[in-house]
Amino acid sequence: MSTPTQKSAVAHIDVENIGGIAETALDIPPGVTVLSGENATNRTSFLQAIMAAMGSDQATLKGDAETGRASLRLGESEYERTLERQNGTVVLDDGGYLDDPTVADLFAFLLETNEARQAVARDGDLRDLIMRPIDTESLKSDIERLEAEKGEINDRLATIESRKTDLPDLEQQRNEYQSEIAEKREELAELESEIDDHSRGVEETRQEQEELESKLQELRSTRSEIESVRRKIENQQQSITSLKQERSEIEAELDDLPETPTAEQSDLDAEIQQLRDDRQRLNGEISDLQSLIQYNEERLDEEDYQMLEEFETDDANGSVTDDLLSDTDEIVCWTCGSTVDRQQIEETIDRLQDLRSEKVTELNDIKDQLEDLKADKRDIERQRDRRSELQSSLAQVEDELDRRGKQIDSLKDRRDELTDDVEELEAEVDALESEDFGDILDLHKEANQLEFEIDQLESDLDEVTDEIETIEEMLDEADDLRAERDRLADELTEKRTKIDQIEADAVERFNDHMDTILEMLDYENLDRIWIERLEKTVREGRQKVQQTAFEIHVVRTTENGAAYEDTIDHLSESEREVTGLVFALAGYLVHDLHEEVPFMLLDSLEAIDSDRIATLVGYFADHVDYLVVALLEEDAAALPGEYNYVTDI
Repeated sequence: MSTPTQKSAVAHIDVENIGGIAETALDIPPGVTVLSGENATNRTSFLQAIMAAMGSDQATLKGDAETGRASLRLGESEYERTLERQNGTVVLDDGGYLDDPTVADLFAFLLETNEARQAVARDGDLRDLIMRPIDTESLKSDIERLEAEKGEINDRLATIESRKTDLPDLEQQRNEYQSEIAEKREELAELESEIDDHSRGVEETRQEQEELESKLQELRSTRSEIESVRRKIENQQQSITSLKQERSEIEAELDDLPETPTAEQSDLDAEIQQLRDDRQRLNGEISDLQSLIQYNEERLDEEDYQMLEEFETDDANGSVTDDLLSDTDEIVCWTCGSTVDRQQIEETIDRLQDLRSEKVTELNDIKDQLEDLKADKRDIERQRDRRSELQSSLAQVEDELDRRGKQIDSLKDRRDELTDDVEELEAEVDALESEDFGDILDLHKEANQLEFEIDQLESDLDEVTDEIETIEEMLDEADDLRAERDRLADELTEKRTKIDQIEADAVERFNDHMDTILEMLDYENLDRIWIERLEKTVREGRQKVQQTAFEIHVVRTTENGAAYEDTIDHLSESEREVTGLVFALAGYLVHDLHEEVPFMLLDSLEAIDSDRIATLVGYFADHVDYLVVALLEEDAAALPGEYNYVTDI
């Protein structure tokens, strides 16, 4: 979506009532922008506002507001979204920079709760995260379509090869027809010469001769027309046989297609919409919970041990975020109303984190259900479209059968009329014959028969010649068909290997970036962190299938220089955060987000020391147009002075 003009433009962000921000506006130039400040200075809220303007639903509404707004102006384009509280849930409208923010939420908006970062920290399914944006159902559909097209071309080429073997016989048959026609023309010429000789001897009967010749010519012409009508009837009958076969095939395919009641499809649409609503509601609740957790942790860091007011978890009514974010002047314990010690506060925060984890799990389940239902809907729509196509084709075949049937009836009527005409003409010719004129009449009959046979031979010759020309055209077509088949084969190979290519590319990019960054960050006794792509046997139902998995390896060295393999569980918090960020960067690059998503957002880097943050930010900046980083003041101080710094939001 980004254009060269946009990539060099200053992005302008307007925010109202998002997170802890009442109202603000900032310009974000290309490159690195550092949001510097202490905790609770709305840095994360501003990042959420950028996410909202980009199209993400992971933004929270200010606790005392009913509506909010986030807008982004980039180059000559402007994007704006509004947030509105409805029945305790924050709802965002459309209009963001991205039509579908799913991939950006995974690999570009790297806040603390980002799923890609968390997956590394929790040893989650990395392969599933990398492949989640890939529409495997669409890939399967494309493969089936390409295989069908390739099959049709193979059938066509097989037909051409089969017809090619007929060519020598047809050419021989053409030569035989041409020779036979030449012989009969010579024979006819001799007869016509003999007729001329006889005619000179019977001048007195010229009038009778002319009448007879006329009748004989008419008789020959009528017989030729009968033969032509007969051939047309045969051709129509062959076409009807083919059409009936086509009708049977269409009816068989229609019978195989399941009927999908309109009510069932409506139920499916309603269920999809309900899941989307649930997904949006849970995103809001998770964001609210994270804000509450972050707020309490900041209060702990400030050694302020007082707590928020009493809250109740009510999943059924979706009111947990409202209760948790209630704003009062008095700050008391929600269980006893008295001042409590630090341990009790930490236990309460742990409960909030557990609740957030449950919500994330529920959200992931809803996403899986939504994808399954979308796949079902696509199948139903494909079947409905195919049924419509088949019904239209069937109607066309029925119309064609009816038309050709009427043509056969008309041709048969014409054949009967011509047969009657032949009988009448033969009777008239017999009446004109006489003993004196018998010889010349016999010669005329013989000549008439020869002309009729020549007409038949020429008609047969035309058919053979047409068939030869058709085969020669098919042979010319074969080269184009083979080239198209090769193209389809290449596209099939690309489709079939796309998943493997993405997996391999993701692993390679992660390993390359991880090697480079670890060398730059110089962690003590940490030699390497790398992903291995494995094939594992897993059970699906009653069957065992092969499935790809990503396994992280950690290599360390002892004081004596000996290498040994460690586990991800033993990584320090700083090492774990770096690994999660590099994995997200690999996903960002392998899905080409740098071409569509100009922003990358970083937050909650406190576990990494200042110098390493500076190195990491510089490395990420090489791969993204706009890198916006939220840092504490002491961490921001270690970054280069040429970056854009924002200290007041």
